[in-house]
Amino acid sequence: MSEQAIAARPGKAGAPLLEVINLKKHFPIRKGLLSGTIGNVFAVDGVSFHIDNETLGLVGESGCGKSTVGKTVLKLIEPTSGAIKVRGRDITQLDKSNMRPYRREMQIIFQDPYSSLNPRKSAGGIVGEPLTVHNVASGKEREDRTAALFRRVGLLPEHMAKYPHEFSGGQRQRIGIARALALNPSLIIGDEPVSALDVSIQAQVINLLIDLQEEYKISYLFIAHDLAVVEHISHRIAVMYLGRIVEMTDKKTLFTQALHPYAEALLSAVPIPDPKIKREKRIILTGDVPSPINPPPGCHFHTRCLYLANRCQTEVPRLREITPAHWVACHIHKDKPTWPLAKPSGE
Repeated sequence: MSEQAIAARPGKAGAPLLEVINLKKHFPIRKGLLSGTIGNVFAVDGVSFHIDNETLGLVGESGCGKSTVGKTVLKLIEPTSGAIKVRGRDITQLDKSNMRPYRREMQIIFQDPYSSLNPRKSAGGIVGEPLTVHNVASGKEREDRTAALFRRVGLLPEHMAKYPHEFSGGQRQRIGIARALALNPSLIIGDEPVSALDVSIQAQVINLLIDLQEEYKISYLFIAHDLAVVEHISHRIAVMYLGRIVEMTDKKTLFTQALHPYAEALLSAVPIPDPKIKREKRIILTGDVPSPINPPPGCHFHTRCLYLANRCQTEVPRLREITPAHWVACHIHKDKPTWPLAKPSGE
């Protein structure tokens, strides 16, 4: 299917830009001379969400499956099961040649600006490569478009001749952002794009991403473990734990009315910069995150939950819409005591 053909085919009316339905990615564990499968790593275990003209933040502890979700959505790795739809069109089973038109629709900014750039290519060659691969521009036109991308992300066109080792970490990530912008995508997946940068540089890159979103009408799936960063850039936030989404809502509701015990524990650890506000309760989780090779039955969080009930140990909680646009996967959140996570001192 040609790129012109895919552009001519409209998506389903009212369909979101991206829809992920019960996505699973299990990595087989092989052992022995014949490499027999002895088990699986349940990296992503039934994730569903949608993105449409917004930024969805995806947060959770290291190893919970956030990056695997992003790479599977882009089909950099093939899903085990589930469905991935772009503007209502199912791309889950498409092979590499038929996926090619959709590559222009979705791009990625990688976490490590040091390893995600080819050290043998100049910065201009890296940013301009997608234009050549997808037959968008060549020669002088490619050079002009690449120079414009450099200026837009805060770099000078004179930098196009330099190589990645000649740039700082923040500059390298700007090159990665320019490369992601080259094909004018509708969706960019940021796989912890600022976690390897200094805090002062993080703010600059985040503000750049926000400006680019407003200018180019881009949607983001922003993967991170820093809640402060996610709060700044996201419209909605999904919280992951051990391969599953446990809570998803708009950022204001999550930070003020989190319902899942794991989300509450995460938020209770966020520093509060205002000295007039004190935290009512600091939630300390016991134990370690279970192994994704052998996750607990029922609710994956039940081994560390403060509100454990019998059904939590055997029955998988369904992600339910508790209030409008507030989704929670928890059996007993209505029965547990609630408290404000923070309140002004003296109240």
